[in-house]
Amino acid sequence: MKAPFRIGLTGGIGSGKSTICKLFADFGIPVIDADQIAHDLVRPGQPALQAITETFGEEILTDNKGKLDRKRLRELVFQDSDSRKKLEAILHPLVYAEIDEQLTNITAPYCIICIPLLIETRATDRVDRVLVIDIQEAIQIQRACQRDNMDVEDIKIIMRAQVSRDLRLKAADDIIHNDGDIVSLQNQVNDLHKRYIRTSADIVASSI
Repeated sequence: MKAPFRIGLTGGIGSGKSTICKLFADFGIPVIDADQIAHDLVRPGQPALQAITETFGEEILTDNKGKLDRKRLRELVFQDSDSRKKLEAILHPLVYAEIDEQLTNITAPYCIICIPLLIETRATDRVDRVLVIDIQEAIQIQRACQRDNMDVEDIKIIMRAQVSRDLRLKAADDIIHNDGDIVSLQNQVNDLHKRYIRTSADIVASSI
């Protein structure tokens, strides 16, 4: 089966990736979410959680149910690059393997693959186009703080661990500007949806 036209959606923390994925999903477009895959991979009993525990110690688990203490792990890996690389070495191969598996079941003209670290992991060759969600950093920090109930400095630490806004924009084939309201987002997604449908049709026609 021919792979669907793949749109790699990415953006920094608080940029609005989830909202925009939902807008594409409202058109019936499949969305593969790398964050959700990673979340599922570290559930109790999963091999990835065992590997993380062996690497970082039992203190990375919650006290009562043996689940991953995400806050504790986040604080550790975003303050120490070596720890972050160790975590990525465990999770990223598993995440991308699951993305490849989910792609085999897609029959839609195109799909969205939401990968927050698409550029950081040098995985742009896995998609056909890179769609960057761009936002002013001040708004990004404000929204991330409100959503995650985190301190400004904690948000800035995460942002510094991610690729810069300029580098993200340089890697973009398409850009959604998320400094406005939901109507602006809907209009931008609608325009891109129409374009991706046309591009997918052109690809199919050229292969006949």
